[in-house]
Amino acid sequence: MKYILIIIFVLNVASCTSVEKYNKQRTALVLPEKLREDVDFTYKKLKEMHPKLYWYISKNELDFKFDSLKTTINKPLTPIEFYFKLQPVIAKIREGHLSLGIPMKRFSKKEIKALKNKKGLFGRFEYYVENDRLYITENKDSVEHTKPGTEILSINNVPISDYMKKYRPLISSDGYNTTFHNYYMKDVFFNFYVAEKGILDSAKVETLFNNERKIVNLKRESKNKEELEKEKIEKKRTEEKKVNDYVAFTSSYNRNFKFLDKDSTIAYMKIQSFSKNFSDRFYKESFEKLKNAASSYLILDVRNNYGGSLSEIKNLYSYLAPEPFILIKPSQLTSTTTPLKTNYFRQSNPFQFIIKTLLYPGYFFSQIFSSYKGKDGIAYYKMKESKSTKPKKDAFTGKVYVLINGGSFSASSIISSKLKHDKRVTLVGEETGGANDGTVAGFYSYQKLPNSKIELPIGLLLVQPNIDFTKTQKGVVPDVEITQSMQDILDKKDIQLDWVKAKIEKERENKKIAD
Repeated sequence: MKYILIIIFVLNVASCTSVEKYNKQRTALVLPEKLREDVDFTYKKLKEMHPKLYWYISKNELDFKFDSLKTTINKPLTPIEFYFKLQPVIAKIREGHLSLGIPMKRFSKKEIKALKNKKGLFGRFEYYVENDRLYITENKDSVEHTKPGTEILSINNVPISDYMKKYRPLISSDGYNTTFHNYYMKDVFFNFYVAEKGILDSAKVETLFNNERKIVNLKRESKNKEELEKEKIEKKRTEEKKVNDYVAFTSSYNRNFKFLDKDSTIAYMKIQSFSKNFSDRFYKESFEKLKNAASSYLILDVRNNYGGSLSEIKNLYSYLAPEPFILIKPSQLTSTTTPLKTNYFRQSNPFQFIIKTLLYPGYFFSQIFSSYKGKDGIAYYKMKESKSTKPKKDAFTGKVYVLINGGSFSASSIISSKLKHDKRVTLVGEETGGANDGTVAGFYSYQKLPNSKIELPIGLLLVQPNIDFTKTQKGVVPDVEITQSMQDILDKKDIQLDWVKAKIEKERENKKIAD
């Protein structure tokens, strides 16, 4: 027991030292020649591992952008300053999964515990972004009595438009998509802000509501006993929370299923993220309910779903397919050895490192045997999702509507694209944030730039739905385009869902007349 305590003590000291060392390095200046080396390292690794680097930009143009960037680096910069110079070039590749890791400050266990006992500063609001303007759409805690619809004009005397112009070039999106930026910006705006300014305890915010300007002084407050107790209760895992994948941070379920009418004719399924957690059971139980109720309509809602597990969307598709299907095309790699560059030992503590070392031979051979050269000379990786799959016995045969928007990304776009191509559904809403013709993701190689120490995750697989490609370089376009405005959100009107419900009601009325 004594030796175990010694080991724990040593690991804790090492962890604290690591945090302190990282934070010191994060604020240290790096010489310009070293930063230029990092630029070359970045481009070299991208050419080595990214299977579709010149999908949306020519080699000559990307060569020019990296070379031009190096000419602008003529003085020492901190890693965060360097991030704001390099990331815009990465974003020009127009591959939504490809972004540098933001070099955020790290916290000790003591600091993390202290922050957990306090409320957020900006995170207590819900936001809406339009062009270079930022609005508050929800204020559950009535912080400073700020009303939904309030525009934030500035933070600590700096106009929001200045931040927007600085942050927009940092966002990577798929191709020439027109909808992703605003959805993603509302979620990451304050990530960029905190990376620059740190976690603040207070902020002076200038707001505008009904043509009236007001100064709001936000302060980070401590949570009271009731709030802390509520958090403990929310973290407890019940069967319902497991199956519906409860997210304590947002106090919401990742998956929801319900009937929208008394006779169970119309079913509604909302998937916030394809997280895979207990998803097999959720779909099994949900589609059993659909079959038992003899429902005629299913509304599948993947709005604001940034994606996730390919195996989950294959499973979901098997409940919607009328016949055997292949979800994705064979996944391309830059070479058959690329899968061995996935940083197998990354972020392993000493115990995990020992276990992984023992298991490494199995991992090595599984990766080797999963890669192969096709007859076309291209390297591919074997994926279960690229094999023929039979529909489930409880597969739904009724009419399906799918709700999509600019926040539907990655796996959400892949399943939407496949369903549209197979003419299985009617898509309603906005162009998806993810590309119609696929993306580069799958699994990653986490590279660390040698001098600035910024992390560069590179997707290694070209993942494309098994469709005839549109080559539009845009997202999945809905069959019925309906755009939700901020006023709709403030009025709590879901005009996209309402349109589907009205359409179904009309169909049912016409059927009654015909009968």
